[in-house]
Amino acid sequence: MNWPRRIGVGLSVLATLFFVADAVGKLIQAEPVLRSTQELGWPVTAVIPLGVLLLTGAVLYALPGTAFIGAVYLTAYLGGAVATHYRIGSPLGTHILFGVYVAFIMWAGLALRYPGVFLAALRPGKA
Repeated sequence: MNWPRRIGVGLSVLATLFFVADAVGKLIQAEPVLRSTQELGWPVTAVIPLGVLLLTGAVLYALPGTAFIGAVYLTAYLGGAVATHYRIGSPLGTHILFGVYVAFIMWAGLALRYPGVFLAALRPGKA
């Protein structure tokens, strides 16, 4: 395995572990998760559905055949996190843009794991 691919796998594993850990915290309804969910303006009844959505995206991203769809899906999820933090006036660099940082790691990992995936997405049938 070449170095760019190894780095891509490492970044992808890092992103996937983050998503899975976040999803598990939601699914087991950990007290800090419930508290922060309320502080963000979400009802605690949204925690389990959000955990299921996040775990679904993590699985899609982790599987080679659905990694691109998983990345698109998780980018949308992270966009919701960015919007939520913006709406309540969270600090820009540490909270609002955190979803952007995670998305960058996720997409960089995907690009290094499967360099042709972007060509295939932009030019179907030509990659």
